[in-house]
Amino acid sequence: MSRIDDLIAQYAPNGVPFRRLGEICTVFSGYAFESAYFNTDGDGIPLIRIRDVNTGFSSTYYSGDYDCRWLVADGDLLIGMDGDFRASRWRHGNALLNQRVCRLQDFSDQILPAFLYYKVQDELNRIHGSIQGSTVKHLSSRQLQNAPIPIPSAVVQREIVRVLDAFTELEAELEAELEAELEARRQQYAHYRDTLLAFHENPDVKWMPMGELGVFIRGRRFTKDDMVAAGIPSIHYGEIYTHYGVYATETRSHVREAIAASLRYAQTGDVVIASVGETVEDVAKAVAWLGDTNVAIHDDSFAFRSEVDPIYIAYAMQTAAFHAQKEQYVARGKVKRVGGENLGKIVIPVPSLDEQRRIVGILNKFDALVSDLSSGLPAEIAARRQQYAYYRDRLLTFKEAAA
Repeated sequence: MSRIDDLIAQYAPNGVPFRRLGEICTVFSGYAFESAYFNTDGDGIPLIRIRDVNTGFSSTYYSGDYDCRWLVADGDLLIGMDGDFRASRWRHGNALLNQRVCRLQDFSDQILPAFLYYKVQDELNRIHGSIQGSTVKHLSSRQLQNAPIPIPSAVVQREIVRVLDAFTELEAELEAELEAELEARRQQYAHYRDTLLAFHENPDVKWMPMGELGVFIRGRRFTKDDMVAAGIPSIHYGEIYTHYGVYATETRSHVREAIAASLRYAQTGDVVIASVGETVEDVAKAVAWLGDTNVAIHDDSFAFRSEVDPIYIAYAMQTAAFHAQKEQYVARGKVKRVGGENLGKIVIPVPSLDEQRRIVGILNKFDALVSDLSSGLPAEIAARRQQYAYYRDRLLTFKEAAA
């Protein structure tokens, strides 16, 4: 910071001039391309929609005719005009500029595009915060063109860009390192779990079909309209992927009591199993239900009832050995699905109840460690982003020179 402070003191001791964005570049709006030519088959040229400004990648293609004025190239500075108002530098080759996305171009000699990239996001955040009473906020070209932009000297702009580029790179490296650490712990945990549950060369442990160990009870359908804030505790199959871990004592959802008689329930000690999923891996994800009351289960799930420790069952259903068997039974339509009869054919190791509980105790500790890392990771990343935002704001805040 001291070098930049010194440069500002040298080149702008009394502040810097400000210009409206429209005075230092052109705001070029995207075109309303005909949706009849949109596709996701790779036919034509990528089309940049609002959501793609954030991701930097488009899976939508346009196969119709177009004017080359709306071609976007690598390095172009784009702004999404709805939602969060994000700026980005495009990095994925030639594409088309769709409506409600604009490009900044024809830059004045007074401004470095790289400096403007950092500063314009500050202005977008300010405008976004000033818009009241709208669920989805909309940015107009006039608002964007009138955004005040400080114009320090080129040497100051270059130094700020150098520092912020370095910060951005460090932030990306840190996030990648934290994600890699978490993935390494997950793989270590999965390897240990699979090894622990393989029972290599142990003749005392039988491998038995799940259908011989217990029964699969299919749930009954309920819909979003049946969901209420308070009512009958329920587990929806979709929540098994997104909300629950290996076991649960409370539910996230409830359904209305008026349909109680039409439902089927998992009891304490049952394992609730999702029978459908978007991928083969998702199918048959399981959660042991340990709550005090029965819970309603959806008809795209099963309650597995047996004398085997339910948490042990849930862990066994996570192993590579289980998945290898499951793959041959999953029906591969648009939605992947497996039936209770086929689940019953899958064999799992069944040691003594004491051994099951010993293994559960070990794996619970590993699972807690990975969960702690998973929950701590977003907090660590958020802290680094907050630190980065603080320095970025300091670097991009200027006193306006007197007219």
